[in-house]
Amino acid sequence: MAKVLVIDSSIRFNDSISRELTSILADRIITDKNEITHRDLTRDIHFISDQSLNSAGKLLEERTPEDNEFASLSDTLIKELELADYLIIGSPMYNFGPPASLKAWADLVARVNRTFIYTDNGPVGLLRIKKAFIIAVTGGTAVNSNIDFMTPWLRHFLAFIGITNIEIISADGIYGNDGEEKIKLAKEKIDRLVI
Repeated sequence: MAKVLVIDSSIRFNDSISRELTSILADRIITDKNEITHRDLTRDIHFISDQSLNSAGKLLEERTPEDNEFASLSDTLIKELELADYLIIGSPMYNFGPPASLKAWADLVARVNRTFIYTDNGPVGLLRIKKAFIIAVTGGTAVNSNIDFMTPWLRHFLAFIGITNIEIISADGIYGNDGEEKIKLAKEKIDRLVI
Protein backbone atom coordinates (compact mmCIF):
# COMPACT_ATOMS: atom_id res chain seq x y z
CA MET A 1 0.00 0.00 0.00
CA ALA A 2 1.30 3.44 -0.94
CA LYS A 3 0.69 6.45 1.27
CA VAL A 4 0.20 9.77 -0.47
CA LEU A 5 0.42 13.17 1.22
CA VAL A 6 -1.41 15.97 -0.61
CA ILE A 7 -0.63 19.54 0.42
CA ASP A 8 -2.73 22.45 -0.81
CA SER A 9 -1.67 26.04 -0.18
CA SER A 10 -3.96 28.17 -2.33
CA ILE A 11 -6.08 30.75 -0.54
CA ARG A 12 -8.75 30.09 -3.17
CA PHE A 13 -11.12 27.15 -2.98
CA ASN A 14 -13.78 26.57 -5.64
CA ASP A 15 -11.89 28.50 -8.33
CA SER A 16 -8.38 27.32 -7.44
CA ILE A 17 -6.50 25.79 -10.36
CA SER A 18 -3.75 24.35 -8.13
CA ARG A 19 -6.36 22.62 -5.93
CA GLU A 20 -8.10 21.26 -9.02
CA LEU A 21 -4.83 19.88 -10.39
CA THR A 22 -3.72 18.33 -7.07
CA SER A 23 -7.12 16.65 -6.85
CA ILE A 24 -6.80 15.25 -10.39
CA LEU A 25 -3.32 13.91 -9.63
CA ALA A 26 -4.39 12.42 -6.28
CA ASP A 27 -7.33 10.70 -8.01
CA ARG A 28 -4.83 9.08 -10.41
CA ILE A 29 -2.93 7.63 -7.48
CA ILE A 30 -5.92 6.55 -5.39
CA THR A 31 -6.56 2.82 -5.48
CA ASP A 32 -8.10 0.37 -3.02
CA LYS A 33 -4.59 -0.17 -1.69
CA ASN A 34 -3.43 3.46 -1.45
CA GLU A 35 -4.09 5.85 1.39
CA ILE A 36 -4.38 9.62 0.96
CA THR A 37 -3.68 12.21 3.66
CA HIS A 38 -4.74 15.75 2.82
CA ARG A 39 -3.19 18.80 4.46
CA ASP A 40 -4.77 22.19 3.73
CA LEU A 41 -2.26 24.87 4.68
CA THR A 42 -4.94 27.57 4.86
CA ARG A 43 -6.21 25.91 8.04
CA ASP A 44 -4.44 25.44 11.38
CA ILE A 45 -0.96 26.46 10.24
CA HIS A 46 0.98 29.01 12.24
CA PHE A 47 4.32 30.65 11.78
CA ILE A 48 7.29 29.27 13.65
CA SER A 49 8.18 31.14 16.82
CA ASP A 50 11.00 31.12 19.33
CA GLN A 51 8.84 29.08 21.69
CA SER A 52 7.74 26.51 19.11
CA LEU A 53 11.30 26.13 17.78
CA ASN A 54 12.74 25.59 21.24
CA SER A 55 9.97 23.17 22.21
CA ALA A 56 10.27 21.11 19.02
CA GLY A 57 14.03 20.87 19.47
CA LYS A 58 13.80 19.18 22.87
CA LEU A 59 13.85 15.43 23.35
CA LEU A 60 10.37 14.06 24.07
CA GLU A 61 11.32 13.06 27.61
CA GLU A 62 12.58 16.60 28.29
CA ARG A 63 9.45 18.38 27.10
CA THR A 64 6.97 19.98 29.45
CA PRO A 65 3.22 19.86 28.68
CA GLU A 66 3.60 23.42 27.39
CA ASP A 67 6.46 22.30 25.11
CA ASN A 68 4.27 19.51 23.73
CA GLU A 69 1.54 22.00 22.95
CA PHE A 70 3.94 24.32 21.08
CA ALA A 71 5.61 21.42 19.22
CA SER A 72 2.50 19.40 18.38
CA LEU A 73 1.81 20.91 14.94
CA SER A 74 5.45 20.52 13.88
CA ASP A 75 5.44 16.91 15.17
CA THR A 76 2.24 16.15 13.24
CA LEU A 77 3.47 17.67 9.97
CA ILE A 78 6.77 15.81 10.17
CA LYS A 79 5.00 12.52 10.92
CA GLU A 80 2.84 13.01 7.81
CA LEU A 81 6.02 13.31 5.72
CA GLU A 82 7.73 10.37 7.42
CA LEU A 83 4.77 8.11 6.63
CA ALA A 84 4.33 9.23 3.01
CA ASP A 85 5.57 7.35 -0.04
CA TYR A 86 4.49 10.12 -2.42
CA LEU A 87 4.06 13.86 -1.94
CA ILE A 88 1.89 16.22 -3.96
CA ILE A 89 2.27 19.95 -3.32
CA GLY A 90 -0.14 22.39 -4.93
CA SER A 91 1.40 25.85 -4.98
CA PRO A 92 0.14 28.97 -6.66
CA MET A 93 2.73 31.70 -7.05
CA TYR A 94 2.07 34.85 -5.06
CA ASN A 95 4.33 37.82 -5.85
CA PHE A 96 7.03 35.64 -7.45
CA GLY A 97 7.25 33.15 -4.58
CA PRO A 98 5.30 30.52 -2.64
CA PRO A 99 2.32 31.32 -0.43
CA ALA A 100 3.31 32.32 3.11
CA SER A 101 1.53 29.22 4.44
CA LEU A 102 3.82 26.95 2.39
CA LYS A 103 6.91 28.70 3.75
CA ALA A 104 5.42 28.37 7.27
CA TRP A 105 4.95 24.61 6.64
CA ALA A 106 8.58 24.33 5.49
CA ASP A 107 9.80 26.08 8.63
CA LEU A 108 7.75 23.71 10.78
CA VAL A 109 9.01 20.51 9.11
CA ALA A 110 12.70 21.44 8.84
CA ARG A 111 14.00 19.91 12.06
CA VAL A 112 17.55 18.82 12.75
CA ASN A 113 17.91 15.12 13.62
CA ARG A 114 14.39 14.46 12.35
CA THR A 115 14.14 15.61 8.73
CA PHE A 116 17.83 16.44 8.21
CA ILE A 117 21.19 16.16 9.95
CA TYR A 118 24.39 18.16 9.80
CA THR A 119 27.50 16.28 8.71
CA ASP A 120 31.10 17.26 7.99
CA ASN A 121 30.05 17.50 4.34
CA GLY A 122 27.00 19.67 5.01
CA PRO A 123 23.34 18.90 5.69
CA VAL A 124 21.83 15.56 4.68
CA GLY A 125 18.09 15.00 4.33
CA LEU A 126 16.51 12.11 6.18
CA LEU A 127 13.12 11.70 4.45
CA ARG A 128 12.71 8.83 2.03
CA ILE A 129 9.70 9.81 -0.06
CA LYS A 130 9.78 7.99 -3.42
CA LYS A 131 8.61 10.92 -5.50
CA ALA A 132 7.28 14.45 -5.05
CA PHE A 133 5.05 16.25 -7.50
CA ILE A 134 4.87 20.05 -7.43
CA ILE A 135 1.81 21.57 -9.06
CA ALA A 136 3.01 25.11 -9.85
CA VAL A 137 0.36 27.60 -10.96
CA THR A 138 1.13 31.21 -11.86
CA GLY A 139 -0.88 34.13 -13.17
CA GLY A 140 1.82 35.66 -15.32
CA THR A 141 5.29 34.48 -14.33
CA ALA A 142 6.86 31.71 -16.38
CA VAL A 143 8.03 28.75 -14.30
CA ASN A 144 11.84 28.47 -14.39
CA SER A 145 12.20 32.08 -15.52
CA ASN A 146 14.63 34.41 -13.78
CA ILE A 147 11.75 35.85 -11.72
CA ASP A 148 10.42 32.47 -10.56
CA PHE A 149 11.57 32.24 -6.96
CA MET A 150 9.04 29.56 -6.03
CA THR A 151 9.96 26.39 -7.91
CA PRO A 152 13.75 26.65 -7.36
CA TRP A 153 13.13 27.23 -3.65
CA LEU A 154 10.72 24.27 -3.43
CA ARG A 155 13.19 21.98 -5.23
CA HIS A 156 16.02 23.08 -2.96
CA PHE A 157 13.98 22.78 0.23
CA LEU A 158 12.64 19.31 -0.60
CA ALA A 159 16.15 18.11 -1.47
CA PHE A 160 17.39 19.59 1.81
CA ILE A 161 15.03 17.27 3.73
CA GLY A 162 15.85 14.27 1.54
CA ILE A 163 13.28 14.41 -1.28
CA THR A 164 15.19 14.49 -4.55
CA ASN A 165 12.91 12.74 -7.07
CA ILE A 166 10.78 15.75 -7.96
CA GLU A 167 8.52 16.39 -10.94
CA ILE A 168 7.06 19.82 -11.62
CA ILE A 169 3.73 20.11 -13.38
CA SER A 170 3.11 23.73 -14.28
CA ALA A 171 0.22 25.81 -15.46
CA ASP A 172 2.05 29.09 -15.69
CA GLY A 173 0.85 32.39 -17.04
CA ILE A 174 -2.80 31.32 -16.84
CA TYR A 175 -4.03 34.93 -16.86
CA GLY A 176 -2.69 35.32 -20.40
CA ASN A 177 -4.58 34.73 -23.63
CA ASP A 178 -3.65 31.03 -23.71
CA GLY A 179 -4.40 30.37 -20.03
CA GLU A 180 -7.02 27.69 -20.66
CA GLU A 181 -4.64 25.88 -22.99
CA LYS A 182 -1.91 25.87 -20.33
CA ILE A 183 -4.31 24.38 -17.78
CA LYS A 184 -5.33 21.75 -20.35
CA LEU A 185 -1.67 20.89 -21.01
CA ALA A 186 -1.04 20.47 -17.26
CA LYS A 187 -4.00 18.07 -17.06
CA GLU A 188 -2.67 16.12 -20.05
CA LYS A 189 0.74 15.85 -18.42
CA ILE A 190 -0.92 14.41 -15.29
CA ASP A 191 -2.77 11.89 -17.49
CA ARG A 192 0.55 10.75 -19.01
CA LEU A 193 2.39 10.35 -15.70
CA VAL A 194 3.75 6.94 -14.80
CA ILE A 195 3.54 6.59 -11.04
